[in-house]
Amino acid sequence: MKFGAIILATIASASAFSNPTANSHTTRNSMALNAESVPLANGSMSFNRVCREWRCKYDGDKSTSESLEAISKVLDECLPEIKKASKDITINRLVCGGCLDFKLMMTLPLADFGPWEENGFAPESDFLEKIKAIDGVSLVETQTITNMVIN
Repeated sequence: MKFGAIILATIASASAFSNPTANSHTTRNSMALNAESVPLANGSMSFNRVCREWRCKYDGDKSTSESLEAISKVLDECLPEIKKASKDITINRLVCGGCLDFKLMMTLPLADFGPWEENGFAPESDFLEKIKAIDGVSLVETQTITNMVIN
């Protein structure tokens, strides 16, 4: 949890979007467009892609769950708007039939994350409101994390 708070604080601060040698008079938007990898763990890792996760619990068997089916319909409705966040967005849907988790992970380049965040992660509020209204859906949460592919 502490690591997540550190990442969120780093992402939320303008310094996370800037080159450490950038002119201090540079605006946040122009810094985001020139974003380089941000170091973590004393430089032993870094990130240049940020993920916004929307998650919840659903009920029923994964094969026949009406709440999971309803979540899928909301996702289908919101997907075109989600894709507008970045031309380089990666969207992953995760479903666990054992612990009844539904997760949607949208990963964007660091340069695109700031503007999406400033736009309220559209359509996050609409998506969350709709799934909260579904019978059998609980523990609706969001999280901002880094998400890097390691080759």
